[in-house]
Amino acid sequence: MSDRKTTPGAGSGTVPSAPAPEGRGGAPALPQEALEIAAGYAFAGPALDLGALIWDGRCLPDAQIRVPLPMLNRHGLVAGATGTGKTKTLQLIAEQLSAQGVPVFLADVKGDLTGISAPGQPDDKVRSRAAEVHQQWTAAGFPAEFYALGGIGRGIPVRATITSFGPVLLSKVLQLNQTQEQSLGLIFHYADTKGLELVDLKDLRAVVAFLTSDEGKGELRNIGGLSTATAGVILRSLTAFEAEGMADFFGEPEFDTNEFLRTARDGRGVVSVLELSAVQDRPRLFSTFMMWLLADLFHDLPEVGDVERPKLVFFLDEAHLLFDDASKAFLDSITRTVRLIRSKGVGVFFVTQTPKDVPAEVLGQLGNRVQHALRAFTPDDQKALGATVKTFPDSPYDLEELLTGLGTGEAVVTVLSERGAPTPVAATRLRAPESLMGPVESGALERAVTSSALYGRYAQAVDRESAYERLQASRAGKGPDEMCAAAEAGERAGTGERRARREDDSSVVEQVVGSGMFKSLARSVGTQIGREITRSLFGTARRRR
Repeated sequence: MSDRKTTPGAGSGTVPSAPAPEGRGGAPALPQEALEIAAGYAFAGPALDLGALIWDGRCLPDAQIRVPLPMLNRHGLVAGATGTGKTKTLQLIAEQLSAQGVPVFLADVKGDLTGISAPGQPDDKVRSRAAEVHQQWTAAGFPAEFYALGGIGRGIPVRATITSFGPVLLSKVLQLNQTQEQSLGLIFHYADTKGLELVDLKDLRAVVAFLTSDEGKGELRNIGGLSTATAGVILRSLTAFEAEGMADFFGEPEFDTNEFLRTARDGRGVVSVLELSAVQDRPRLFSTFMMWLLADLFHDLPEVGDVERPKLVFFLDEAHLLFDDASKAFLDSITRTVRLIRSKGVGVFFVTQTPKDVPAEVLGQLGNRVQHALRAFTPDDQKALGATVKTFPDSPYDLEELLTGLGTGEAVVTVLSERGAPTPVAATRLRAPESLMGPVESGALERAVTSSALYGRYAQAVDRESAYERLQASRAGKGPDEMCAAAEAGERAGTGERRARREDDSSVVEQVVGSGMFKSLARSVGTQIGREITRSLFGTARRRR
């Protein structure tokens, strides 16, 4: 006699050992186990509706599965095999967050999340799903902004300076080993202390080239632990990286991540959609860029503790790319960021195929789980399935059988209750998104991008004086300290000349733009502020907004 649990899940075909008692009108009452599960999701405060409980192969629409809104900053995981409905789950959650006034960030790897801005199209499948789960479905679009890394793709360009990106994240992009990563950190420290601001790739390449040249070898010897050979490896990696067309991602104007925290005039949260389909062949770059965005938000946001609603919920698609071949320092930084950013009011959801794609230290920080179907065609698949089952709380389901039998748009759910305790495991038939399930027409997307108030702020790249230009002064035989001193002296002299001109200038615009203070601030970030740069998680630069 087997002690294996029965599977009261989707399509299991398992029959209860005894008939369920009848409810009102002769309809079968919920079994005791189903009643206990449903009671675990009966929250008193605001919550997002995920779907209806599945029990013994039946969808029970009166047993609604929900997630408390205040618990969305406790992070989460959306996992499942390809084609099981993960993207639609993201869309469903993002819509309801926006409706509750919470801004959302979506990494759109496949290019099919732009539809969140347009009303959905009702059809027989949508009507059938809505009826099954007692959903009052209404076609609706949500306020959205569209972005693209470095302007590669259709969206407002998102750029970062090399200085703020930092050595740890850049080392992952360049695939440097631990020794080379530490050496790159020394190079950043040298540039910071010498006032050589690193805005774009050519700036960093110029600094490394200077340190490996005959002129700069004396400076190289003063940087502890940095060898000429290692600096040469870093220089070659940078040159190859730039040759692959990566220069567009770094530069100015640098994107202000506080743009992601906006709400629309009607109070709904703005959904920020970052298009990544144009850079799918560079997964290491875009996954690392996502961590820069997260680290930058972490630096800027104040501590708020537990809040009634999150300030922002961040969805990282293809999350396994963050962790592939990552150094221990990088993994430690991710773990710390995920653990600490909750108190800043930010939730992070990792989206991937199996929980084993996420390191255990990170997985342990994720309080909300939506697990779509898994496949078990190979021994490795079977092993992954067993590992996934072990990550769930005890339940009356046979999860191994259930997870391989779920249909598209069905998932196993467990979240944190309002008390912060895990809810019972619930097989769930998920609701249908109310926005368009697919990309919007390209012309409509182009119009949305160019009509945005942010487009004029970030569309045009700016190349101002920075490390590359200042190192050109080495042709005059000046060392780095002399170059910085000369630059500062020139700025002070220019300030006096422009002040004299300004007294005779009647244009208010020219008085401001041509003022010594404005130009000096714009040009001397590296020389005056660069020496005071501090770095924190991921080695990213801390900046004041």
